[in-house]
Amino acid sequence: MKKWISKWILPALLALGLVYGIKYIYKLPRYSGGDQAPGFEAVLAGGQQFRLSDLEGQYVLLDFWGSWCGPCRAENRQWVALYSTLKGASFSDAKGFTIVNIGVERKPESWERAIVMDQLDWPYHILDQSSSLRFFMGPLARLYAVRELPSTFFLGPQGQIIGRNWTPVQIADYLQKRLTK
Repeated sequence: MKKWISKWILPALLALGLVYGIKYIYKLPRYSGGDQAPGFEAVLAGGQQFRLSDLEGQYVLLDFWGSWCGPCRAENRQWVALYSTLKGASFSDAKGFTIVNIGVERKPESWERAIVMDQLDWPYHILDQSSSLRFFMGPLARLYAVRELPSTFFLGPQGQIIGRNWTPVQIADYLQKRLTK
């Protein structure tokens, strides 16, 4: 019996631990709170050029999502509510708040339909289409090391990352404390 345990069970447990360890390391974020968010340029859904640096001075939520992602679509309702509450607000340390959606997609048509269906009425929608059959191979997903959806980065007015994967409630609480009356 002891030979069987040492021959099969222990190696299996070691292999399982190794797999979970590699998966954990793979999903570690490249950037976290306090880091400067990497800048990028992209083309918006309407064809206009976009630079992240153009939003300097505002709080920005970078929201990596997909039309095919159930949790993303459910969370969109909360982002819509947050944006409608804060879109014209002024803050003690920033000019405003906006959301930049980055669609991790294979099919642009599905992404465009989801934007309309979910009533994502902010102006910044970017398609991060992968040229391969693997998701997360688009240039922005690779830049931010996004490996699961939804993934968000909440940026401060100087472009620093305040938080990663904060909930809409956490962001609302943070911003409510900074509202100017």
